[in-house]
Amino acid sequence: MNAMKGSRPARIFAAAAMVSASALIIAGCSSTPADNPSDEPAGDKPAAADLTLKLGSLLPVSGQLAFLGAPMEAGVALAVSQINDADAGVQVELTNADEGDLDNKAYETSITKLQSAGITAMIGAASSSVSKLILDSNVGAGIVTVSPSNTSADFTGLSPMYFRTAPSDNLQGEVLGNQIAEDGNTTLGIIYQNDPYGTGLAEAIKATFESAGGKVVAEASYNQGDGQYNAQVQTVSAAKPDAVAIVSYEQFKTIAPLLGNAGIDTGKLYMVDGNLSNYGKDNLPIKLEGSKGTRAGAELPDDFLEQLNAVWTEAGNDEINDVTYSAEAYDATILVALAALEARSVEGKDIASKMREVSGGEGDGEKCTTFEECAQIINDGGTADYEGLSGSVTFDENNDPKGAAIGVYEYGADNNNTRIK
Repeated sequence: MNAMKGSRPARIFAAAAMVSASALIIAGCSSTPADNPSDEPAGDKPAAADLTLKLGSLLPVSGQLAFLGAPMEAGVALAVSQINDADAGVQVELTNADEGDLDNKAYETSITKLQSAGITAMIGAASSSVSKLILDSNVGAGIVTVSPSNTSADFTGLSPMYFRTAPSDNLQGEVLGNQIAEDGNTTLGIIYQNDPYGTGLAEAIKATFESAGGKVVAEASYNQGDGQYNAQVQTVSAAKPDAVAIVSYEQFKTIAPLLGNAGIDTGKLYMVDGNLSNYGKDNLPIKLEGSKGTRAGAELPDDFLEQLNAVWTEAGNDEINDVTYSAEAYDATILVALAALEARSVEGKDIASKMREVSGGEGDGEKCTTFEECAQIINDGGTADYEGLSGSVTFDENNDPKGAAIGVYEYGADNNNTRIK
């Protein structure tokens, strides 16, 4: 099932050169709690390049989600290069920082670095758990926060200074639960991590699967930082389920072989966005052929990965072969820049006040599909309605995207996955 709501056909756009990240260290970042976003523009609309937006990215270079970091960072870099090349009224100075995870806690140092750099908008964090830990501090510093991958249902309506371009786990759980049932499975075991992401998604999968007539016969959770999963695997395998859903990050690479050793068919595993990766290069001692998983995002242009790599490798990085949440990161960056242009301001509260408008969530804007096209509409006195690569990205009253697509992927004999829906 592909839960598509208003996403547009993907559009091919030209690759652009990488813009180097600025690391401007500016002392005295405000710690006073931010007012609610203002609806009033800040002054007259500026001429080209009059606005300088200090943007931060807090994405995982290390930790359990590091495999998702490069695609998202590349998405941000590609958007920044196009924004700056357009020379349409806003230039972006980008400061990157490592999110890490709850184990290495890299975000603690990184968020101080970003706030000290004087950023007023941030792309990240990737992990719902990390975003919960840093959001209050960002709000207090007047920073609008836009995550490309937070999917926990807990974030709906959490703050007027918080937005996300990924849909809630309620939708992903519905799609995966239905897929498990459609595949003819009548019993299911679930192993999930004990955090807002894991518990919320596991509950959504269970509710949907059981509403379709199936039965969850075993559930087992673990905490991030755990190194042993034998007890969880024993609990699930003892129930002899037809299939097993695993809601995890990189722990999947340890859990899946243990399930195979316990007699579970490793061709009937079901994965989620946090662990749906191409494992062909990882030399897993099991075959995943036939296993499936879900991930948010519309189908992307055929050359999108090439465009990401053109930006990414020019900066001296290794090529990436995954586009998970890259389009969501790209769209988040474009929307922040458009909101700043519309607000005639780079203050976080002013940017936040225009995010719904430039996404088409309020007002009657003219649809556009690139930063340059949307910026032209704004500079000509009109209202832009950005249609993103990840979907329509129309923010609702809770700052969640209305338009969302969930893809279904299936693993082949090489332990790599291909989109089937």
